[in-house]
Amino acid sequence: MTTSRERSPRRRYPHLDDLKVLLVAWVIGCHALLGYSAVGGWAYDEVHEVTFAPGVEFVLVALLGPSGLFVIGLFFFVAGLFTEAAVRRHGPGHYAVDRVVRLGVPWLVSALLVWPLSVWVAYAAAGRKVSPWWVFVHREPFLDSGSLWFALVLVLFSVAFVLVGAVVPAVRRPAPRGPSGGVRLALVAAGIAVTSVVVRVWFPARSGQVADLHLWQWPQCLGMFLLGIAAARQGWAAHVPDRARRACGWVTLVVLVALPPVALLSGLQDVARDAAPYLGGWSWQAAATALVEAVLVTAGSVWLVGLAERRLHGAGERARRWSQAAFAAFVVQGPVLMLAAAALRPLPAPAEVKAPIVAVAAVAACFWLGGRFTDAAARLRERRLVGGPPPRSVEEPR
Repeated sequence: MTTSRERSPRRRYPHLDDLKVLLVAWVIGCHALLGYSAVGGWAYDEVHEVTFAPGVEFVLVALLGPSGLFVIGLFFFVAGLFTEAAVRRHGPGHYAVDRVVRLGVPWLVSALLVWPLSVWVAYAAAGRKVSPWWVFVHREPFLDSGSLWFALVLVLFSVAFVLVGAVVPAVRRPAPRGPSGGVRLALVAAGIAVTSVVVRVWFPARSGQVADLHLWQWPQCLGMFLLGIAAARQGWAAHVPDRARRACGWVTLVVLVALPPVALLSGLQDVARDAAPYLGGWSWQAAATALVEAVLVTAGSVWLVGLAERRLHGAGERARRWSQAAFAAFVVQGPVLMLAAAALRPLPAPAEVKAPIVAVAAVAACFWLGGRFTDAAARLRERRLVGGPPPRSVEEPR
């Protein structure tokens, strides 16, 4: 008897696998740099022993800061591209359970154990005499899981999509037309911008909530997740229309080039000191930030997926292994980054030296560990499928 999974095998898109690898490496590297910044954004900044010189930090913010406005949204866009196909392949119930297990369990382990221990290691290296339990109970926000807040939010969105589809069957049916053309993408960007302004009146950017849910970023995350679902119905996972890719590329380039001088003219000269009005509230700075973020995440995500289709092909065994290890690398980045930074703490060197070393070492270590964990999981699945371990040969050492 043919199962539904056999009737609809998973289709892989090598360019999206390669894009995922680059995004994970980029996030790990940026977290390493943020740990030594005055702006902050990564927990090591609570105990860092050195920071970037103000001029260096401004250059880094100008070059790398805009990516922080849309990289997470791009993750949700790519996740949305695969969502409906996964629901059809597994069935709604099995898909929801799979999301909870594969994303929710790592989040829970990180929030309860791994991340508090990682932060405690950094605290101990800095001479703070606190226990891991103190870190878990007293550090804000409660149930912080480091970078894995992304996994919890994706679980919530995925399960909500299944539940809404069960109540409103039309949600499961492909719409006759999807996000084709600049008008539709502009409407998505406008929706993200408006809802971001409203949400950030109560939850300013970089504010913390229980479980570090990043509620201030939800308009972007949800908007891009739904855009990915709609785009997949038009075949954008396999091919982004050339016209859309080119237009989004130009929009992204113009915004990225214009952003630093416009920020300077607006009075944002010291990011750590002057950023507060841009993070939320009823201010023109907060509205401008939300608009720039919405344009970047919409146009930038579509452009990067289209660019990956043209430039990345996932060829070779090495590319395949990196792709398989990417999620595990993302999961283990917290402890790896904290251990690397703590190990370099005694080194009498400026942040401009330490941060790149931590970034390169952490990216390599995370993907190496991710590969080991992925291989171990694959062997475990294989043993379950065959009913147990293979028989030991007489030549095999005990």
